[in-house]
Amino acid sequence: MTANLDFRTKVGNFFTPKNLLSWVVVTVGVVVMSAGFALFTNPYKIIPGGVYGLGRVLHDIFPSIPTGTFGFMFDVPLMIIGLLVFGGSFGAKTIYAALISPLVMNGLTSLVGEGPLVEADYLAEGKEVAVSWITNYFNFADDPLMAAIFGGLLIGAGVGIIIRGGATSGGTDIVSMIISKFCKMKFSAAMVMVESTIVIIGMLRFQDWLLPLYSLISLYISSKTVAFVLDGATYEKLLFVISEKNDEIKNYILNELGRGGTYIKSSGMYTDKDRNMIFLVVSRKEIAAVKSRLHDIDDKSFVVVMDAHETYGDGFKKFDVNENTNA
Repeated sequence: MTANLDFRTKVGNFFTPKNLLSWVVVTVGVVVMSAGFALFTNPYKIIPGGVYGLGRVLHDIFPSIPTGTFGFMFDVPLMIIGLLVFGGSFGAKTIYAALISPLVMNGLTSLVGEGPLVEADYLAEGKEVAVSWITNYFNFADDPLMAAIFGGLLIGAGVGIIIRGGATSGGTDIVSMIISKFCKMKFSAAMVMVESTIVIIGMLRFQDWLLPLYSLISLYISSKTVAFVLDGATYEKLLFVISEKNDEIKNYILNELGRGGTYIKSSGMYTDKDRNMIFLVVSRKEIAAVKSRLHDIDDKSFVVVMDAHETYGDGFKKFDVNENTNA
């Protein structure tokens, strides 16, 4: 009886307008991200990291297999590994995003073609209707730098929208998280290492020394766009949490999130009851998952989230001892 009630509750929660909207948001994010790859980076052999960047390199070796399919072939085992290593932090929306991304990307690629958009090619294939606007607005054969810029903007915006919807882009993010967890390395440093490796692989395959430059530009713009979509121009987030379930929250922060926190002695003005308030700083990529997890642990908790424009210390920026000071 209890199991049936729980099932009905979960089904009811799924069909709430807010939850359904989040699935739509994830879908929009996948389309925007896929458009960045299909229209701007893939045709010009720009490799902005990620499983789809690696998929573009492999597609050049095995032309019969689309880039999106290679991405899917990487995403599935990485999702399984992520579930084994991190457990429930990988939800249904992330799996959904990983499943539809190759379908959308392959569909867009079949529509616009795999190489630079050239009007003669479209005319030869009888696509006169598409020529007028596709070739006018998306032909960067003579300016791959612009392709790298626009590709980075769209890919970053898409990934940011996906995260906004409560999912992750999966792929190399999972590899970076695993390296960070087991090698005691910052997530950002692990991500740079993984993505740079993919860029170097692309350079070796295409034997074009300009491609790494375009790829790094696209990768940089993509990362900055993700940050802007998620949280504007701010950086880390500072949280104050008041809850009756501090032990459970502590276990989550230390063991699941992999961060530290601080207890601050506080007293309720209305009740005069002494309690510990939790002080915590997280990255902008973590904030959505943290708020969701805090709600799951204690939906009656009181949480204040503030911007932390500069955060120094373990897990964040190091102090710059050479920073200018006035004596």
